[in-house]
Amino acid sequence: MRTILLPGLALSAALAGCGGGDAESNAESAARAEQAARQAYVREIRQWREQRVERLTRPDGWLSLVGLHWVGTGTTFVGSAKDNGTRLDLGPPQLGMLTLEKDGSARLDIAKGAEVWINGEPAQGRVELVSDARGTPTVVGFNRGDASFLLIERSGRHALRVRNAMARTRTSFPGIDYFDINPDFRFEARFEAHPEGRTMDIVNMLGMVEPMANPGRVHFEKDGKAYLLEALDEGDGQLFFVFADRTSGHETYSASRFLYAEPAGPDGMTVLDFNRAYNPPCAFTAYSTCPMPPPENRLDLRIEAGEKKPLPFPQ
Repeated sequence: MRTILLPGLALSAALAGCGGGDAESNAESAARAEQAARQAYVREIRQWREQRVERLTRPDGWLSLVGLHWVGTGTTFVGSAKDNGTRLDLGPPQLGMLTLEKDGSARLDIAKGAEVWINGEPAQGRVELVSDARGTPTVVGFNRGDASFLLIERSGRHALRVRNAMARTRTSFPGIDYFDINPDFRFEARFEAHPEGRTMDIVNMLGMVEPMANPGRVHFEKDGKAYLLEALDEGDGQLFFVFADRTSGHETYSASRFLYAEPAGPDGMTVLDFNRAYNPPCAFTAYSTCPMPPPENRLDLRIEAGEKKPLPFPQ
């Protein structure tokens, strides 16, 4: 539960401690090895940041969200015309009639003459819609593919999440501000497993409560003080952390930041690298449903690493 030596630093420490040789030469070799290891680590984090921006700014990324329309059971007409029960801010006057059954199944009867793509393929007539709670969600494309919506489910309620690749939040994105890369916020952490099947109630930005898989917690130390974070599992086996800290609402986004870690190894250890801590989608758009940190994940610690508050959009 200590700050991890970067790759290469363990070797440099060993070289510095060797006896029977030129001590000055060993020290110089250790210093060079340490510098090389730090440079490699900085390159690694910079590459991760570039990939993060690429994911965020892709045409169907979080920055393209332009709408979140809640729908109830029964039927509703979808489109941009005023007489639609679910009126979109863009697209053709009529896209079709959406039917949501009580069991959560859904279908779309595409309006005649409407240009619609289902998962990238031209479509007509009736199509079944899969929500994000039931598998890979069905993507309903329109505006010649620049816009789309899909069905999401949150706490038993359903909504259409609408994207527009031409949204100003995407086309005028100012980039991301970061703390300096700091290896002191890269920790070796001990994983403590919870009983199998345990869940934790997580409140999202809309005040909804959703149970999420809670496989365990991790313990780490900073400056001689012990801390813990409860881990969530979104279904891919990775450890997912929603946390806040003493920088929240000051240097960093007030609600939370996210962090992922690999599953613990055979020794029960994993790595928490807060240089990879990043802002949730709700920091950039009002049309997301981000989870909030559980009380256990509000750290009495300044995590001066990772992403800072979102930058303002240019006027």
